[in-house]
Amino acid sequence: MSTAKTPAERVVVTGMGCLTPLGLDLSSTWDAACAGQSGVGPITRFDVTDYPVQLAAELPSVPEPPGVLPKELRRMDPVVRYALVAVDEALANSGLEINDGNRTRIGVAIGSGIGGVKTLLDNHDALTKGGPRRVSPFTIPMCISNMPAGSVSIRYGLMGPNLCHVSACASGSHAIGESAALISRGAADVMIAGGTEAPIVGITVSGFAAMKALSTRNLEPERASRPFDSGRDGFVLGEGAGIMVLESLEHARARGANICAEVLGYGASADAVHMVQPPKQGDGAARCMELALADAGVSASEVGHVNAHATSTPAGDPPEVHALRRVFGKWIDHVAVSATKSMTGHLLGAAGAVEGIFTVRALQTGILPPTINLVDPDPECALDHVSEKARALQVEVALSNSFGFGGTNATLVFGIVRD
Repeated sequence: MSTAKTPAERVVVTGMGCLTPLGLDLSSTWDAACAGQSGVGPITRFDVTDYPVQLAAELPSVPEPPGVLPKELRRMDPVVRYALVAVDEALANSGLEINDGNRTRIGVAIGSGIGGVKTLLDNHDALTKGGPRRVSPFTIPMCISNMPAGSVSIRYGLMGPNLCHVSACASGSHAIGESAALISRGAADVMIAGGTEAPIVGITVSGFAAMKALSTRNLEPERASRPFDSGRDGFVLGEGAGIMVLESLEHARARGANICAEVLGYGASADAVHMVQPPKQGDGAARCMELALADAGVSASEVGHVNAHATSTPAGDPPEVHALRRVFGKWIDHVAVSATKSMTGHLLGAAGAVEGIFTVRALQTGILPPTINLVDPDPECALDHVSEKARALQVEVALSNSFGFGGTNATLVFGIVRD
């Protein structure tokens, strides 16, 4: 592997935090993923008697960020709470000390596909039942998509770039990739980057269900998310957040940080063909992966593992497989593929960040998480799947894909840090 980037331009991961349907921190999430556990179950947040879809991947419990006063907590949509909890863990994991000497060089980029949708619905109900005087003055700041990033900067006094990438299910990956680019060009020393989503409410479930995008396997929810399987019938809605602390290699080494992995490359592209369906041959996805590998300065034959986007939809999985075959050619037989949405469900704007974290943990540990429920692989989706059980395999370069409605694509390439 070679890179022409200087230590100041190279970007590394020095901290990670997440909360997912598998657990409320990174350790419990990773352990459950490697054990092949499903985070999917019946929806408990509201009455789903009349809903065609009655399952989702909910968090085990709804956490409260420590140190937040009850009055402030009432003014936080769950999408903000999730982000704060994940950021707390990522910063603690990084060992980064924030002070007056560095806070203007530390930025935040946290993406979200739909922001504070619960707040919007609650206040719409208040409006229809009680009139405009019943609408909270905090409605707008609670529901806008950039409030997770804003709340993190306020909590920690971070004055660097403050951004929110809204690109559907690629939001978290775009936030990480664009943050790495900011650091690489010297606009910040550190970026707190990732995604957050809290979409399990009636309008979201019924909206995706109306599209026929969700699995209706209500009687066996733990088997509902089944990427690449012939029996897949749609994705499972999930919630949570994933956050990485990114910094230049030079900055990380100067403070003696524990380096988890390097962000070697980032690619972004558009399909430019349809609102929700990718082209059948995955042209946009292939170009996205090719751009990320070029940015990384690595060849396809150096990649040993892919965490696929793999939503478990009949229309979405085959184009990604076609794209992988086009990019990797004959080397695809040597690339192990995990589809972790089979366990977490689809976290929309947080998905790419959580799956990026899984990819980094695979590099760190030499353990590739499995794709569960892959019992009858679709012949059109044949790959070297890490099916049912985790696989022990040490790889040095790995890739994570994220694709979103609107035809937006993002690919991240991570690697073990080498001098």
